[in-house]
Amino acid sequence: MTKKPHQATQLAQFVERRILELKPKKTQGEIAAQAGFNNANMITMIKQGKSKAALDRIPALARALEVDPAYLMRLALEQAIGRTAAAAVIEIFGEPITENETSWVKAIRTASDNSDPRLTSRSQAAINAVFGK
Repeated sequence: MTKKPHQATQLAQFVERRILELKPKKTQGEIAAQAGFNNANMITMIKQGKSKAALDRIPALARALEVDPAYLMRLALEQAIGRTAAAAVIEIFGEPITENETSWVKAIRTASDNSDPRLTSRSQAAINAVFGK
């Protein structure tokens, strides 16, 4: 039986899902080539959890998968160094903010007339309601 030590990671699951979503547009081999992998099997190994994604490959992999690089890096950090260490890196260097999240911040600034609103329990409840939580 082949070992898949990273199968349960969010990165492996995300890459697998994203490859399926891109299937009508490009092949897994094309994704591998665009990401700079000489061997197309590397994508298979990442999505199956047999191998970690190298952190230096994340920007190119994000472009190939047509996803936000900050989001993919956040998933890759957790896979590479573990949840606790990734949390420490983020605590020190700051939370990677995706383009989508940046749009939310801009919308909040516009809606609040740039008043730097505090997150209250009421505003948190409103955000939770938007996401059905």
